[in-house]
Amino acid sequence: MPRIDVNCDMGESFGRWTLGDDLGMMPYLTSVNIATGYHAGDPPTMRRTVAAAVERGLAIGAHVALPDLMGFGRRRMIIPPAELEDYCLYQLGALNAFVRAAGGRLAHVKPHGALYAMASEDPALAAAVARAVAKTDASLPLMLLNLATADAVAAEGVRLVPEAFPDLHYDRSGRLIIEPIKLAWDPGLVARRAVRMVLEKRVAADDGTELDIEAVSLCLHGDAPNGVETAAAVHRALTDHGIDMVPLAEILAAPDGARP
Repeated sequence: MPRIDVNCDMGESFGRWTLGDDLGMMPYLTSVNIATGYHAGDPPTMRRTVAAAVERGLAIGAHVALPDLMGFGRRRMIIPPAELEDYCLYQLGALNAFVRAAGGRLAHVKPHGALYAMASEDPALAAAVARAVAKTDASLPLMLLNLATADAVAAEGVRLVPEAFPDLHYDRSGRLIIEPIKLAWDPGLVARRAVRMVLEKRVAADDGTELDIEAVSLCLHGDAPNGVETAAAVHRALTDHGIDMVPLAEILAAPDGARP
């Protein structure tokens, strides 16, 4: 039976500002990536989101980012790798404290926004994030867009795990096209793309170009206006096609190593 992890970025509210329906998304997920305060999130939001994820048995990942609250972590910055390592280690420590206090265990690390794109392209930056992961727990997988920087990550003793995005467009070179504000997508279209990503390992770019993809996890976005409806449609479609949704750690523990 094909297996896939389904993750979602969450805990991105801040103070009196609320983003996304985290609790509504959780029934359709196996993993969550919780903001660590640099692009969004604050201590009460981190505590509440972690507690809800632990209660529901979801795998918890740290959603580390560039220090960019005003830009929601989507503005590229010129940061020396050593400083980036410090930023990530700081954020990992913060979320890990909340996870341990709730009786859970950190399960993975996933950069957010601009940092995600930068670490998926630049081996030096990917290595900096990986060093912070290794100093926290080298068994934690690092989720990025593809395997382009896998060797740099592996050199730090960390495993890179690629993921795919059914509710975002790709350009013809395989890069994500980020929506400044997450738009509503047709749930049926997202569900069909998700199934194809798992079974065929392919997706159509925005210009129709067919792309080969590698993914051990699918990312859905709860900040879309119809995020919960879309997640429910993806969950039904994966189930209908005999695709088992399980946490990332269970897939990585398989005898074949879950190599895409």
